[in-house]
Amino acid sequence: MPNKRILKNSMVLLVLLIFSTLAWGDQKKTEKTPAPSRPAAQVKSAPAPKSVPSRPAPALNKTNTGLGNKPTTGVSNKATTGAGYKPATGTGYKPATGTGYKPATGTGYKPATGTGYKPATGMGNRPTPGMGNRPTTGMGNRPTTGMGNRPTTGVGRNVSAGGGMAHPGTRTTTRTFTDRSGHPASATFRPGGRVATIHANGMTINHGLHGGRTIVAERNGRTIVSTGRGGYVQRPYLNRGGRAYYQRTYVVGGRSYARVYRGYDYHGVRYYGYVPGYYYHPRFYGWAYNPWVRPVYFGPAAWGWVGTPWFGFYGGFFTPYPVYASASLWLTDYLIAANLQAAYQARLDAAAAAGGGEAPAPAENYAPPSGGPAASSQTPLSPEVKQAIADEVQQQLAAAQAAAANPQAAPTSDQVPDALNPAERVFVVSSNLDVAVPASGQECSLTAGDVVMRLADTPDNNQNVTASIQSSKKGDCATGQTVAIGVQDLQEMHNQFREQLDSGLKTLADKGGTGGLPKAPDTATTNGEVPPPTPDSGAADQLQAQQQQANQTEAQATQNYQ
Repeated sequence: MPNKRILKNSMVLLVLLIFSTLAWGDQKKTEKTPAPSRPAAQVKSAPAPKSVPSRPAPALNKTNTGLGNKPTTGVSNKATTGAGYKPATGTGYKPATGTGYKPATGTGYKPATGTGYKPATGMGNRPTPGMGNRPTTGMGNRPTTGMGNRPTTGVGRNVSAGGGMAHPGTRTTTRTFTDRSGHPASATFRPGGRVATIHANGMTINHGLHGGRTIVAERNGRTIVSTGRGGYVQRPYLNRGGRAYYQRTYVVGGRSYARVYRGYDYHGVRYYGYVPGYYYHPRFYGWAYNPWVRPVYFGPAAWGWVGTPWFGFYGGFFTPYPVYASASLWLTDYLIAANLQAAYQARLDAAAAAGGGEAPAPAENYAPPSGGPAASSQTPLSPEVKQAIADEVQQQLAAAQAAAANPQAAPTSDQVPDALNPAERVFVVSSNLDVAVPASGQECSLTAGDVVMRLADTPDNNQNVTASIQSSKKGDCATGQTVAIGVQDLQEMHNQFREQLDSGLKTLADKGGTGGLPKAPDTATTNGEVPPPTPDSGAADQLQAQQQQANQTEAQATQNYQ
């Protein structure tokens, strides 16, 4: 019994020993090869924003349609090919270093989209409101010789920002005195006692650098503008539809004729715009605007210019087109020739006045008009500038066609004058005019047939704007020069342009089908806004009386100078 108990206890001890040995071995094994541990539980935080696939940033100027700034795919704010940012507001001109605005190569002045005028095949589109939209047709009775030499208010004055400007390289002298009416008066003299400007006895007398005299006066509600060859008398004509119309009776070479002008105010300044006496059928203007069925060969002989003094004198300046593909090109040469005839006649008149006792102008301005050497020294009128004039002719034809469709209509009272219209920048000088050169503080002269391009659309306090000389003749302001020119002078240039265009259209209507000119369609006419007036019978006498008064005033002013 005791042995069984001892055996039993021994077995228990043996089992315990075995288990102890195994447990100790497991412990050593555990120390040598640690069991893989689980990562500790992380504390949850607010979820991070989900990542979104990146996209190109929105284009800054994507909505600026037409500015050339529309981004290409995947590129932010990248300008379209070759465009960058190119203004297109109402100019259509490309700036050129040192010259301000320069007509684009081969096109001259061409209105750009947004200018209010866009040519269209068939001439269907009407110029936008504000263009002035005054017709350019119908009143074609002015004589060829001397066209363009019609005096305008302020013609020949010394335009400047602060008064009279000095002749290049010289200085002027101003004297004050009391005129015959007992009112304060003044006179400005160039070196040698040559009169420049006189303000006395209710008139303004201007002597140009090229010679010639222009007299302007307001008397009894009439504006009287006289030159050595004639001038005009303007008076109220009638009122219709709240619009004021004025009659101008011109006297040129002993012949009188009347025209109508519409008066209107713009920014507190009074302007006068030419009004036609009648219109042609709209189809006639479309025929004049669009290319002719076949080109027309119409050389100087057909024009009747061969052998004329003016054509020989300006032969180095003006070369007519050898062939005309449209009436607009034919009209361009017609307009240029009319103004050159005026410039030639003005030279003769100035020379005659100087020989009659009037102080002579510089000698280089009095070379006797003749062909040969004088003509060869001229700088030619470039094809680009001629194209600029042709483009202006087409623009006026488009406006005329629109007006012909509603002859009794008239522009609104807030119209922009043509002299400041952004769509109209090229002007052909129609009479002698002295202008200031801001860069030098001096002055130079323009004569009929020179071409200027307006650079600014807003006049200064003296109602002047800057302009670039696009083409000029010998002795005139240099081509490329920037000058200050009166807005009223530009307006009169435009009025003259429209009247000359009317005269050319009348020639085409009357002579179409003869002399090599194609036959024009629908040449019947309809009445304009107002009935055409008859010339004032006393206009010539009033102009002559003003010339005599000016002579007396100049004598008084000269006496004070001495």
